[in-house]
Amino acid sequence: MSLTGGIGKATCQALADHGCSIAVHYNSAADGVKSLVTDLQAKGVKAEAFQADLSKYDEVRSLHERVVNTLGEPSILFNNAGIARPSGTKAIEDVSIEEFENTWRINTGSTYLLTQLCLPPMEKRGWGRIIFDSSIAGFTGGVVGPHYASSKSALHGLVHWLANTYGSRGITVNAVAPALIQDTIMLPKGSDEMAKRSYYIGIPVGRLGTPDEIAETVLWMVKTGYVNNKVIGVDGGLYAY
Repeated sequence: MSLTGGIGKATCQALADHGCSIAVHYNSAADGVKSLVTDLQAKGVKAEAFQADLSKYDEVRSLHERVVNTLGEPSILFNNAGIARPSGTKAIEDVSIEEFENTWRINTGSTYLLTQLCLPPMEKRGWGRIIFDSSIAGFTGGVVGPHYASSKSALHGLVHWLANTYGSRGITVNAVAPALIQDTIMLPKGSDEMAKRSYYIGIPVGRLGTPDEIAETVLWMVKTGYVNNKVIGVDGGLYAY
């Protein structure tokens, strides 16, 4: 399952190229998802789109049920959904408890629930891949705010517990932690000025990352069964974790 934004779209395409059937989740981007599903089906794989508001747990359960009824039990789960508003918070009072809880519900709670629903059939089969889309904010605190940073760092603890518990049962659990990826919600198209300044804002490789580079990292985690219990920062060398 994946979203239709930059990283989600690129990951759907990479997994389809690997021969995977794809369940594409979206909330409001109906037009974009139709085009994506058509492109995925043209690769010769099964692909369907499923709408759900991941701030509502009942819709998360419904999403899972519809995916299973249409495509079968997922063997790969890419937990990619997330929100990051308000961005650039400078003081803790800028984030209400309501916004804090809503961010955690989407970034962490619904991610946990989908994992809880998808994991038991993986265990029965003796094979599965669970991958979380985190952020360098989970390592460093980042610049978005306490709601976002804490929701992402919580995923890291979840990775470690799940990986230790289920690794011997054929299920690997990892996370990718991107930073400064162009053509995403965080850095939409038109971020040319930031791209030019990427060297000066501390990225050793001197440029922004691309959604395809995150997708390739996810694909590596899917293909490599000896990669488990890892949170991999993909940030152009910005941090040495």
